[in-house]
Amino acid sequence: VQLQASGGGLVQPGGSLRLSCTASGGSFSSYAMGWFRQAPGKEREFLAGIDWSGGSSYYEHSLQGRFAISRDNGKNTAFLQMNSLEPEDTAVYYCAAGGPGFTRGTFTPTYWGQGTQVTVSS
Repeated sequence: VQLQASGGGLVQPGGSLRLSCTASGGSFSSYAMGWFRQAPGKEREFLAGIDWSGGSSYYEHSLQGRFAISRDNGKNTAFLQMNSLEPEDTAVYYCAAGGPGFTRGTFTPTYWGQGTQVTVSS
C-alpha cells in the first residue's frame, strides 16, 4: 500500500486545515488508519486513529476536541480535520495504515505516508 498525504500548508493561529491521505496499491479498507505528527526536535507522536469501517475513532486527550479523523473507503482516503490551530501544532504530519487496533498501544503502523508540513504562524 502506498500512502500520499496532502493538505498541509501555512495557516494563521485559530485557522483550520484538512489533511488527506490517499492509498493505492492495496486494500485500503483492510487497515485501520492513524495520523501522527513530528515537530522539530521532538519524537513522532500519535494523534488519532480510526478503525477499518470508520465507525470507531480514537484521539489523544491533548487534542481537546480540535481534530477529527474520518475516512472514505470508496475513495481510499483518510482525513484529518484540524480546527483552532495553534503555533504548537506546527509539525510534519504523517498518515499510516496498520492495525490491529486503532488506539494508542494497539495501532502499529505497517505503511507510512511521506508527510505533509503544517505551519501555524501569523
